[in-house]
Parts: sequence; structure tokens; C-alpha cells
Amino acid sequence: MTILVVTIILVALVFDFLNGFHDSANSIATIVSTRVLTPRKAVLWAAFFNLVAAFLFDVHVAKTIGKGLIELAAINEYVILSGLLGAIAWNLITWYYGIPSSSSHALMGGYAGAAVAHAGFGAVLYSGWTKTVIFIAVAPIMGMVMGFILMASVMWIFHGRQSSNVNRGFRKLQLVSAAAYSIGHGTNDAQKTMGVITGLLVTAGVLSKFEVPYWVILMSHLAIALGTLFGGWRIVRTMGQKITKLKPAGGFSAETAGAITLLVTAFSGIAVSTTHTISGAIMGVGATRRASAVRWGLAGNIVIAWILTIPASALVGAVISFLIELFV
Repeated sequence: MTILVVTIILVALVFDFLNGFHDSANSIATIVSTRVLTPRKAVLWAAFFNLVAAFLFDVHVAKTIGKGLIELAAINEYVILSGLLGAIAWNLITWYYGIPSSSSHALMGGYAGAAVAHAGFGAVLYSGWTKTVIFIAVAPIMGMVMGFILMASVMWIFHGRQSSNVNRGFRKLQLVSAAAYSIGHGTNDAQKTMGVITGLLVTAGVLSKFEVPYWVILMSHLAIALGTLFGGWRIVRTMGQKITKLKPAGGFSAETAGAITLLVTAFSGIAVSTTHTISGAIMGVGATRRASAVRWGLAGNIVIAWILTIPASALVGAVISFLIELFV
């Protein structure tokens, strides 16, 4: 491999690390806000199961990202580098301001923006974007509906029992739900980096066909796990406390709803946002108490950030691509 290809792989792994860093709040916010685990123990728990996911699933999402969104024959290594830098820039901006935006959509937006700047809109495989765009809305709604149903079921099953006893039991169950959510987070988000790296290897002629090497799978999961370990603490308060107040039973319901959504979409090869998914699940849990238990104003601000992520990161990716091509 050339120095350029190795450098871009390292940049992709930096993005993967920042993805874990940025999205660690999604994995640990509920279990920290319910005081089931301390923040330090929670990130260790989440990072471990991010890594475990490497050994459990196929790479359907990686194929969607790597060869389903952009025509590989129309781009070069610099386009992929520009897309990664655009996504990293947007992630850092939203992390700094504590906005739980989607690292996944930042990657897709940056990648598409750089490709369009280089080769025009003909480089975009529009059919591959259909499910992704639809699931910007569907994933959080799935999380919300399942979160609502699970929490309502818990309330009905344990109606009349002392809440302290119920929550004591759910403190243990929340360890399981948090692990399941982190597995779903790991398999969904690490695969996006795998797809970009494998697409790079095909574009550079290192691979003759799109087939994710095992070393790429391991490195991608290790990078996201390390990012989760270091944590994006600014977003924890937004996700775990500001949207709605959670107790262990609610945390269990939100994490389980998020895990189910992420695993179903991962098996279907649909690239969704883990941030959108868990946010929706938390809102659904909060809504079982009363609609006013959810701070809808804050939720509205989060939705605006979701809508802006793809076009904003695409613009950054396009600008970086233009600048790189001026000097290369």
C-alpha cells in the first residue's frame, strides 16, 4: 500500500475513534443517569461490548456505505480523505456544543459532498440513499414506539408494586440492556468505517473486489471501542438528563428499544444513526408518564441538528475536496 492509502486509513480510524468518543454518551447516558454504574465503569462496559460486536455479525452495513452510496469508479483516494475530514470537522463542532448529532450521517454527508465536488452528481448512487434517508425519520420513531411500548408494559406488569423494589430489579437488568445497546452501536457504527476503508482499498487497487478484510473489521471495532472508552461527556447530560428523567426501569426500556432497532437495521444493511435511535427511545419512555415529561423544545433542537448534519457535513467535505484538488 502507498503512503497516501495508509494515511487515509489512519484518518478513517481517527474518525472511528471520534465516532466512539462522540457517541459514547448514547451508550452510557441512560445507565449513568439512573446511577446503575458510575461513568468510569459505564464507559468500560460500553467499550467492551463495542469490541465484542466484531465477532458476532456480518458486514451488511459496511457494504451499503462502501459501495452502495457512491460510484467507486468515479472517485479517487483524495475524495475519500476529504469526506472523512468533513465528517471529523462536523463531529468536533457538534461535540463542542454538546449537540447529539449523528456521526454516521456526518460520514455519509462528508463522503457525498466530496464526491459531488470531484465528479458531479453523477457519482451519487441515488438508489442506495433511499433507505438511509427514509430511516432518518424511521429509526427514531421505531425507537420511540418501542420505548413507549416496553415502558408501558413494565408499568402494567408491575402496577401496584413498590417502585423501589421494581427499580432495584431493573438495576441488574439494565446491565444487560446497556450491553445489548453497545453491541448494536458497535456493529452499526464500526461497519461504516469498515465500508469507507474497504472502498478506499478497492479505489486504490489494493483489492480487486469489495470484500472487507478481517484486519479492517478488528481495527474498526478497536478504534470505536477506544473512542467510547474516552467518552464524550458533554453530550451525556443532554441525552441522560435533559430530555427526560429516567429511573432503572425506564433506562432498561430505552436501551432495549434502541438495541432492537439497531440490530434489526444492521441485519438489513440499513445505515442508521445510533444517536437518533436512542434519543427516540428515551423520548418514548418519558412520554409514558405524561407528554410534558419530555422536554420537547430540547428534542426539537436535536431534530434540527439531525436535519442539518448531512447537508452541513457535505458542504464541509466539498470545500475540503476543492481545496485539496487545488494543491494536488
